[in-house]
Amino acid sequence: MKEQEIKQNIQDNSEEAKETVAENAPADGGEFGGFDDEAEFLKEQEEREKKIEEDKVLPPDEEAILEVRHLKKYFVLKKTLLGKPLSTLKAVDDVSFKVKPGETLGIVGESGCGKTTLGRTILKLHQPTSGQIFFEGKDVAGYKPSEMRPLRTKMQIVFQDPYSSLPPRSTVGDILAEPVKVHKIVPPDKIKEYVLNLMEQCGLRDYYYERYPHEFSGGQRQRICIARALAVNPELVVCDEPVSALDVSIQAQIINLLKRLQQERGLTYLFISHDLSVVKYISDKIGIMYLGSMVEFGKKDEIFDNPMHPYTVALFSAVPNPNPDEKSDHIILKGDIPSPANPPKGCKFHTRCPKAMEICKHIAPKYKEYGDGHFVACHCYSQE
Repeated sequence: MKEQEIKQNIQDNSEEAKETVAENAPADGGEFGGFDDEAEFLKEQEEREKKIEEDKVLPPDEEAILEVRHLKKYFVLKKTLLGKPLSTLKAVDDVSFKVKPGETLGIVGESGCGKTTLGRTILKLHQPTSGQIFFEGKDVAGYKPSEMRPLRTKMQIVFQDPYSSLPPRSTVGDILAEPVKVHKIVPPDKIKEYVLNLMEQCGLRDYYYERYPHEFSGGQRQRICIARALAVNPELVVCDEPVSALDVSIQAQIINLLKRLQQERGLTYLFISHDLSVVKYISDKIGIMYLGSMVEFGKKDEIFDNPMHPYTVALFSAVPNPNPDEKSDHIILKGDIPSPANPPKGCKFHTRCPKAMEICKHIAPKYKEYGDGHFVACHCYSQE
């Protein structure tokens, strides 16, 4: 009896598997029957490379302090014996945007979408694979480390983890004084006075000067990190999830500190985060990243009032509603994020998109402007 049951279960499972395969298999007929995905992919690459070559000769935007064009950062995973790349991880894949002086651009996306790599590549902490990075009208993408050194005083970063980004054996005074000494910001006899004044601006008491990082809380350490970034009087600061490791009440203090310092010093921020409420509060423009690519970009009000990409809509639906009487329609994305080492053909988001069509599986959508500076890459909108 048991043998018959086992055979019957195997047969049932086999039939179910066949039905599943039949459902997921592409149709033989229809618009995309027998469609050559590889040929389409090569065609898209050719068109993309042609567009990159055309944009290379364009002059930089005079109004923008930072302009990124077709930026790529690929990490080689495997090589042949001769050093030729066999497989690459596309951490940042053809990203373009502009930021004007005094603005804050918020970069949003899930963990692993390439936000941090984008920020570090812009600062040349990672060497870009290709693309252009215009800072104050100069393309710094091809600069050598020696050429970048004068620009280090103008471009700084606040790291995500305030615990590991501070040297444990240096006092706060030494940590803040070191970049001032190296870049000769003030005369040697005025360094301590300069550092104490900077500490006061960042909400740090003067008697913290002789203390070590382990004696401070997370919020105080992040204030030290912000003070260190501002010690050389930068113009552009990349904030790499600066409040994600902090309590909510401390987050508010740090965000308000960043906003106040921006007004006082005329700073430009590239604010990387996955917290939409924080991004909405601090940003002027927002870029939504997915699997290394920018899928939507625009002004803050435009993005929040009229999110166009299905991924953006899904992200916004996940934000908790403080009103318990209002029902929230959460959009639950099915499946896992595909690997950036082997992204899907067509639209990268089609494997999880609730609005995916057959065309999304085969042809990548164009990154186009639909309105005043509102860019979207989606087949739900006209591609012409």
